[in-house]
Amino acid sequence: MSTITLWRPVGPKELALIESSGMTAFPPRLPEQPIFYPVTTRAYAIKIARDWNVPESGAGFVTQFEVDATYLARYAVETAGGREHQEYWIPAEDMDAFNAAIVGLIQIVDSFTAP
Repeated sequence: MSTITLWRPVGPKELALIESSGMTAFPPRLPEQPIFYPVTTRAYAIKIARDWNVPESGAGFVTQFEVDATYLARYAVETAGGREHQEYWIPAEDMDAFNAAIVGLIQIVDSFTAP
């Protein structure tokens, strides 16, 4: 099986929910979160975790995970701003299938806290 590596910047609350899954799944989206945005580069995830999650919640984390490439092929890579800001837009109703397409465990690869 071929996989694609993705990253997801998260705050402490989302990380706690990921940990409660045994590091195997991302939580369902909240009503005000119709889209799940995994990103295509670690650098982009670091920028979001450090520059957005830390001021918002005091800490930011970058998760890394593998997704079945065949499953992911149904979604286009979207550019949000500059070309270094690429991400997938996964509809909230697709989260169960997306989580089922994760291969292996979700890993924490970077963490940031407020000074």
